[in-house]
Amino acid sequence: MKKNIVLVGGSYGIGYEVAKQMSEFHNVYVASRTNEYLERENIKHITFDVLADDLSAISLPDTIDGFVFCPGSINLKPLKMLTIDAFRQDMELNFFALVSAVKAILPKMSEGASMVFFSTVAVNTGMPFHTSVSSAKGAIEGFAKSLAAENAPKIRVNVIAPSLVDTPLAKRLLNNDKKKEMMAARHPLKRVGNVNDIANMVTFLLNPENSWISGQVIQIDGGMSSLNVN
Repeated sequence: MKKNIVLVGGSYGIGYEVAKQMSEFHNVYVASRTNEYLERENIKHITFDVLADDLSAISLPDTIDGFVFCPGSINLKPLKMLTIDAFRQDMELNFFALVSAVKAILPKMSEGASMVFFSTVAVNTGMPFHTSVSSAKGAIEGFAKSLAAENAPKIRVNVIAPSLVDTPLAKRLLNNDKKKEMMAARHPLKRVGNVNDIANMVTFLLNPENSWISGQVIQIDGGMSSLNVN
């Protein structure tokens, strides 16, 4: 039987790949600002700005079986160049918008439903110039674990913590061959991630057949968080 899967974000990058994969077998609802590539069967686009709109006010199915929150930022600067407002902006987009969306959608989540959020490898592995984004993503990890405990066994909640993935969000870091080579060399597996590396895990976590996983932060990072091969 088809499930109802809701993605906040999903017009491009990882979210778009998740939407494509899930739409093969399920009904997918993508709430995002743009709809450039989503003209596919079983995908319904809903215009939505995560920083301005209320998710509870848009038309979604009464029962939701999977929820993925995709919006994020990559704001890499030394602390001395970051204002307090920059920290607030990263928290608003990455964390507070997520909390707002979860509060709106939680009453619709079905028995056995799955939620998937995104963090970053930099929360587990200290990296320079990541103070702002790591703070916001670290809040997500703590929130997700508490949310998973509070809603067990009805709802599973997990977080994926990627390293650098080749998406439009990361284009500034991968906009020429030299940068791509340098970024690939930093990873034990000697490449940056692609959207399928992450989307495959999202669909795995959404699948009810994989229902004994909750409260986890799963590192998909080319070995960066756990291997030292240099």
